[in-house]
Amino acid sequence: MTDFRRFGEEVRYRGPFLTVVGGTFETPDGERFEREFIRHPGAVAIVPFVDRDTVLLVRQFRAAVGLDMLEIPAGLLDVDGEAPEVTARRELEEEAGRRVVGDLQPLVEYFPAAGMADHRVLIYVCRESESCDPRPHGPEEGHMTVEAVRLDDTAKLIADGQIVDGKTIVGLLLAARST
Repeated sequence: MTDFRRFGEEVRYRGPFLTVVGGTFETPDGERFEREFIRHPGAVAIVPFVDRDTVLLVRQFRAAVGLDMLEIPAGLLDVDGEAPEVTARRELEEEAGRRVVGDLQPLVEYFPAAGMADHRVLIYVCRESESCDPRPHGPEEGHMTVEAVRLDDTAKLIADGQIVDGKTIVGLLLAARST
Protein backbone atom coordinates (compact mmCIF):
# COMPACT_ATOMS: atom_id res chain seq x y z
CA MET A 1 0.00 0.00 0.00
CA THR A 2 1.14 3.55 -0.62
CA ASP A 3 0.15 7.06 0.37
CA PHE A 4 1.00 8.36 -3.11
CA ARG A 5 -2.00 9.08 -5.35
CA ARG A 6 -2.33 8.79 -9.11
CA PHE A 7 -4.41 11.41 -10.92
CA GLY A 8 -4.34 9.91 -14.36
CA GLU A 9 -2.18 9.25 -17.34
CA GLU A 10 -1.86 10.32 -20.94
CA VAL A 11 -0.75 8.02 -23.75
CA ARG A 12 2.38 9.37 -25.46
CA TYR A 13 2.96 6.41 -27.76
CA ARG A 14 1.07 3.17 -28.44
CA GLY A 15 2.83 0.32 -30.22
CA PRO A 16 1.86 -3.30 -30.88
CA PHE A 17 2.55 -4.35 -27.27
CA LEU A 18 4.19 -1.40 -25.50
CA THR A 19 2.54 1.87 -24.51
CA VAL A 20 4.46 4.88 -23.21
CA VAL A 21 2.41 7.01 -20.83
CA GLY A 22 2.87 10.13 -18.78
CA GLY A 23 1.29 9.95 -15.34
CA THR A 24 0.48 12.62 -12.78
CA PHE A 25 0.95 11.72 -9.11
CA GLU A 26 0.79 13.34 -5.70
CA THR A 27 3.08 12.70 -2.74
CA PRO A 28 1.71 12.20 0.80
CA ASP A 29 2.71 15.87 1.40
CA GLY A 30 0.51 17.08 -1.49
CA GLU A 31 3.31 17.76 -4.01
CA ARG A 32 2.32 16.90 -7.60
CA PHE A 33 4.80 15.38 -10.03
CA GLU A 34 4.87 13.62 -13.39
CA ARG A 35 6.59 10.45 -14.52
CA GLU A 36 6.83 8.69 -17.87
CA PHE A 37 6.75 4.92 -17.95
CA ILE A 38 5.98 1.93 -20.11
CA ARG A 39 2.82 -0.15 -19.91
CA HIS A 40 3.76 -3.74 -20.77
CA PRO A 41 1.52 -6.84 -21.01
CA GLY A 42 3.90 -8.89 -18.85
CA ALA A 43 5.75 -12.08 -19.63
CA VAL A 44 6.35 -15.62 -18.51
CA ALA A 45 9.58 -17.58 -18.44
CA ILE A 46 10.39 -21.22 -17.80
CA VAL A 47 13.40 -23.01 -16.34
CA PRO A 48 13.08 -26.36 -18.17
CA PHE A 49 14.97 -29.30 -16.69
CA VAL A 50 15.80 -32.20 -18.99
CA ASP A 51 17.12 -34.22 -16.08
CA ARG A 52 17.96 -33.53 -12.45
CA ASP A 53 21.17 -31.65 -13.31
CA THR A 54 20.57 -30.12 -16.76
CA VAL A 55 18.43 -27.24 -18.02
CA LEU A 56 17.67 -26.05 -21.54
CA LEU A 57 18.50 -22.50 -22.56
CA VAL A 58 17.87 -20.72 -25.84
CA ARG A 59 20.31 -18.44 -27.63
CA GLN A 60 18.63 -15.71 -29.62
CA PHE A 61 19.31 -12.29 -31.07
CA ARG A 62 17.93 -9.37 -29.03
CA ALA A 63 17.50 -6.30 -31.22
CA ALA A 64 17.36 -3.76 -28.35
CA VAL A 65 20.91 -4.59 -27.27
CA GLY A 66 22.24 -6.03 -30.55
CA LEU A 67 23.43 -9.28 -28.95
CA ASP A 68 22.81 -13.00 -29.14
CA MET A 69 21.79 -13.85 -25.58
CA LEU A 70 21.59 -17.12 -23.66
CA GLU A 71 18.22 -17.20 -21.88
CA ILE A 72 15.55 -19.37 -20.36
CA PRO A 73 12.58 -19.75 -22.75
CA ALA A 74 10.08 -16.92 -22.33
CA GLY A 75 7.27 -15.05 -23.98
CA LEU A 76 4.82 -12.19 -23.71
CA LEU A 77 1.41 -12.41 -22.11
CA ASP A 78 -0.02 -11.09 -25.36
CA VAL A 79 -2.95 -13.45 -26.03
CA ASP A 80 -6.17 -12.04 -24.57
CA GLY A 81 -7.64 -14.31 -21.91
CA GLU A 82 -4.75 -16.79 -21.95
CA ALA A 83 -3.65 -17.82 -18.45
CA PRO A 84 0.07 -17.30 -17.69
CA GLU A 85 0.67 -21.03 -17.20
CA VAL A 86 -0.88 -21.75 -20.62
CA THR A 87 1.39 -19.11 -22.16
CA ALA A 88 4.41 -20.69 -20.47
CA ARG A 89 3.52 -24.13 -21.82
CA ARG A 90 3.03 -22.72 -25.33
CA GLU A 91 6.30 -20.77 -25.26
CA LEU A 92 8.28 -23.80 -24.13
CA GLU A 93 6.93 -25.77 -27.09
CA GLU A 94 7.50 -22.93 -29.57
CA GLU A 95 11.03 -22.02 -28.48
CA ALA A 96 12.62 -25.16 -27.05
CA GLY A 97 10.61 -27.94 -28.68
CA ARG A 98 9.57 -29.33 -25.28
CA ARG A 99 6.04 -30.19 -24.15
CA VAL A 100 5.30 -30.03 -20.42
CA VAL A 101 4.35 -33.36 -18.88
CA GLY A 102 2.53 -32.73 -15.63
CA ASP A 103 2.58 -29.50 -13.69
CA LEU A 104 4.59 -26.32 -13.96
CA GLN A 105 5.81 -25.08 -10.60
CA PRO A 106 5.62 -21.32 -9.96
CA LEU A 107 9.05 -20.04 -8.94
CA VAL A 108 8.77 -16.25 -8.61
CA GLU A 109 6.95 -13.18 -9.87
CA TYR A 110 8.93 -9.94 -10.08
CA PHE A 111 9.16 -6.52 -11.76
CA PRO A 112 12.48 -6.29 -13.67
CA ALA A 113 12.40 -2.52 -14.28
CA ALA A 114 9.92 -0.98 -11.82
CA GLY A 115 11.51 2.46 -12.22
CA MET A 116 10.39 2.66 -15.83
CA ALA A 117 7.79 -0.03 -16.59
CA ASP A 118 4.92 -2.02 -15.08
CA HIS A 119 6.40 -5.11 -16.78
CA ARG A 120 6.08 -8.18 -14.54
CA VAL A 121 7.58 -11.58 -15.17
CA LEU A 122 6.27 -14.88 -13.83
CA ILE A 123 8.88 -17.62 -13.82
CA TYR A 124 8.01 -21.31 -13.68
CA VAL A 125 10.05 -24.48 -13.29
CA CYS A 126 9.35 -27.44 -15.55
CA ARG A 127 10.78 -30.69 -14.21
CA GLU A 128 9.15 -33.07 -16.70
CA SER A 129 8.83 -32.55 -20.43
CA GLU A 130 8.96 -34.47 -23.67
CA SER A 131 10.29 -33.59 -27.08
CA CYS A 132 7.97 -31.98 -29.65
CA ASP A 133 8.40 -29.95 -32.81
CA PRO A 134 9.39 -26.34 -32.09
CA ARG A 135 7.19 -23.64 -33.66
CA PRO A 136 9.36 -20.53 -33.88
CA HIS A 137 7.76 -17.12 -34.48
CA GLY A 138 9.62 -14.28 -36.14
CA PRO A 139 13.14 -14.03 -37.51
CA GLU A 140 14.88 -14.13 -34.13
CA GLU A 141 13.23 -17.39 -33.08
CA GLY A 142 13.82 -18.79 -36.58
CA HIS A 143 17.56 -18.54 -35.91
CA MET A 144 17.40 -19.49 -32.22
CA THR A 145 19.41 -22.42 -30.92
CA VAL A 146 18.65 -24.62 -27.91
CA GLU A 147 21.52 -25.50 -25.56
CA ALA A 148 21.65 -27.98 -22.69
CA VAL A 149 23.58 -26.57 -19.72
CA ARG A 150 24.42 -28.19 -16.39
CA LEU A 151 22.65 -26.25 -13.64
CA ASP A 152 25.86 -26.32 -11.57
CA ASP A 153 27.62 -24.39 -14.39
CA THR A 154 25.08 -21.57 -14.60
CA ALA A 155 26.42 -19.50 -11.67
CA LYS A 156 29.84 -19.36 -13.38
CA LEU A 157 28.23 -18.44 -16.72
CA ILE A 158 26.47 -15.58 -14.92
CA ALA A 159 29.63 -14.46 -13.10
CA ASP A 160 31.64 -14.60 -16.34
CA GLY A 161 29.10 -12.44 -18.18
CA GLN A 162 27.98 -15.19 -20.56
CA ILE A 163 24.44 -15.01 -19.14
CA VAL A 164 23.40 -11.37 -18.73
CA ASP A 165 19.60 -11.52 -19.11
CA GLY A 166 17.75 -10.59 -15.90
CA LYS A 167 14.93 -13.13 -15.99
CA THR A 168 17.44 -15.86 -16.77
CA ILE A 169 19.70 -14.91 -13.86
CA VAL A 170 16.76 -14.77 -11.45
CA GLY A 171 15.25 -18.03 -12.72
CA LEU A 172 18.47 -20.04 -12.73
CA LEU A 173 19.68 -18.88 -9.33
CA LEU A 174 16.31 -19.58 -7.69
CA ALA A 175 15.93 -22.92 -9.48
CA ALA A 176 19.38 -23.96 -8.25
CA ARG A 177 18.32 -23.16 -4.68
CA SER A 178 15.12 -25.20 -5.00
CA THR A 179 16.76 -28.45 -6.18
